[in-house]
Amino acid sequence: MNLIDFSTSPLSLLPPVVALSLAIITRRVLVSLGVGIVLGSLLLADYSVTNTVVYIWQKVIAVFISDGAINSWNMSILCFLVLLGMMTALLSLSGGTRAFAEWAQVRVKSKRGSQLLAAFLGVFIFVDDYFNSLAVGSISRPVTDRFYVSRAKLAYVLDSTAAPMCVVMPASSWGAYIMTLVSGILVSHGINDYTPLGAYMRLVPMNFYAIFALLMVFAVIWFRMDIGPMRKHERQAAQGRGCDTSSAKNSDNQELEIPESQHGKVSDLVLPIVMLIIATVSTMIVTGAQALAANDEGFSVLGAFENTAVDTSLITGGIVGLVVAIATVFKQQLPVGDIGRTLWIGAKSMFGAVIILVFAWTIGSVIGDVQTGAYLSSLVQDSISPQWLPVLLFILSGIMAFATGTSWGTFGIMLPIAGDMSAATDLALMLPMLSAVLAGSVFGDHCSPISDTTILSSTGARCNHIDHVATQLPYALSTAFISLIGYIVLGMSDSIVIAFGAAAVTFIVVCLVLKWVSQRRINDKRTQSPSRA
Repeated sequence: MNLIDFSTSPLSLLPPVVALSLAIITRRVLVSLGVGIVLGSLLLADYSVTNTVVYIWQKVIAVFISDGAINSWNMSILCFLVLLGMMTALLSLSGGTRAFAEWAQVRVKSKRGSQLLAAFLGVFIFVDDYFNSLAVGSISRPVTDRFYVSRAKLAYVLDSTAAPMCVVMPASSWGAYIMTLVSGILVSHGINDYTPLGAYMRLVPMNFYAIFALLMVFAVIWFRMDIGPMRKHERQAAQGRGCDTSSAKNSDNQELEIPESQHGKVSDLVLPIVMLIIATVSTMIVTGAQALAANDEGFSVLGAFENTAVDTSLITGGIVGLVVAIATVFKQQLPVGDIGRTLWIGAKSMFGAVIILVFAWTIGSVIGDVQTGAYLSSLVQDSISPQWLPVLLFILSGIMAFATGTSWGTFGIMLPIAGDMSAATDLALMLPMLSAVLAGSVFGDHCSPISDTTILSSTGARCNHIDHVATQLPYALSTAFISLIGYIVLGMSDSIVIAFGAAAVTFIVVCLVLKWVSQRRINDKRTQSPSRA
């Protein structure tokens, strides 16, 4: 089928803009994504209904089968979701979730402490953002529920520690992918001053959004900076109306259907998750080592992570974790019928996320064909003063990631463009421009309702997806403003120290403002409340 070329047309923006707008207005994600898919398909098929139906069918099939073979990446992610759902359900059946919550409640003394537990786990589990959101969510949710932390707050903590942490760690799936792209850019422009790893490490301190997004999480927790929609969710949770709004009732009911063993131990929860982590990381190293050996390259841990098979690693880790979880319930001699029913409940709890991901991948493919990214990238390739390029690339990458729902896709499009623009203007700005692309991509991904990372953070917290998007947005925009100042100063001064200092000062000012706004609303509410005799 011949598709219409929209690479130079603003019509390429229509499908993502319509889908995003409908998702925010109607709060019905699947309907909104479906409308975006149909609209984009109609444009590409030149409004032919028959060709549109054929095209959509081909795109849906491509989610599962690619180039005549099973789409191993997509299927691995979906299988990992189902495996983790089943494992999480078994952790409840074994009593491990209840035992861990009771153990943590003794040691974690406050609502703030329960949130800090989730944040620190998010920082330390940095192997992969999908794994981070789902694993940390399953560990932290029982504890945050006990202290009446809203599911929306937990989803924010998961999302804002997952991608930002992965993007600054070389020993992660993100680090490996980015180093591969950066390596190609360095080779194509004949830069031999540093290795891909060296370039990556130089990019980290200039990734202002990732750094200050992580710091913002801890500031929000420590100073209780609940603003915008987050305040409503936290107030509802504090009033004992569940740890989430009614929008997440389905997930909660599924969890309540599982009978919890009264003989569970903390190890029944910790052991399966630890084994899952060990198996995932070990498989990443093994598959990476095999790839290095196949290319006649010497082994190194970073080299292994750069060449690893993330999909195989996640599946292996998920299977190992599930097997260990099954062993814990068999050890307690629980009825086989209860185990089978629990496995089904766990798998069923992930079906909603699976369907949303399939829709998100489909619209991502449609947006790729309609060439939204190519049109957006063409907007900055005119004559622009080099000092403004870092901040403009940050903004454009953010818009592109928001519209397409993928930070990795934005990396793939924008990093080579940033390299070419730097080579054509000022090579000294190469790393600042690359870092701006990385930061902007994570920012846009954080804000996008069609981002798979955002969807999985909602899934890990058992939070309504649009609630998560709405509550996270004020914090993401605040961090983006901090980053904006940093990249403006970086472009003008060409000094990382000065730019980071400017961003740090802005961060402090923004935190003070958010704290003042949050505290003022608390005081206003107390003033409006009737006094007690």
